[in-house]
Amino acid sequence: MAEEKSDIVLEREYVIPLRRKWLKVPKYKRANKAIKSIKEFLARHMRVEERDLRKVKINKFLNQEIWFRGIKKPPARIKVKVKKLKNGDVYAELAEIPEKIKWDIERDKRKEADAGAKKSAEAEKKAEEKPEEEKEEAKEKDKVEKEKSTVEAGLKKAKIAAHEIKHEVGGKKKDVIAHRMALKK
Repeated sequence: MAEEKSDIVLEREYVIPLRRKWLKVPKYKRANKAIKSIKEFLARHMRVEERDLRKVKINKFLNQEIWFRGIKKPPARIKVKVKKLKNGDVYAELAEIPEKIKWDIERDKRKEADAGAKKSAEAEKKAEEKPEEEKEEAKEKDKVEKEKSTVEAGLKKAKIAAHEIKHEVGGKKKDVIAHRMALKK
């Protein structure tokens, strides 16, 4: 969710009733229906153009809260914070995030920062080691190319020899024999 304060047009909190919606569907579809009903509610109340559900985005923690008790028993109501951006997109997140989830968010941010620092350190090391590695890779590529060229040259010679033998002798069976003989050379 990469939005800035200047991009936010509207910000609200809602308690969305879900029970009446998900009671109408089979048990194995209830959590899915709860998610869809949240999107429909927000599209209506946040005045999304043409009530396009693709413009309504749900935070992963809100999604986890809906699915917490499984597909058969989503919550009856849920409190969400909603932000509408200039481009018309609507972002919904859980209004009252439990402490454990807040801690998880902070931990994830720290991990991302640590991973970024490690990647930059590795990139610097690779930048220093590249000239030596590039030289070795170039040598290996040259060897492989030389081997390929010698093999290709040998195949071309064999084909030419088989073609010449074919024209000299003539006949189908003799062509196959001549080709095999040329390949053995």
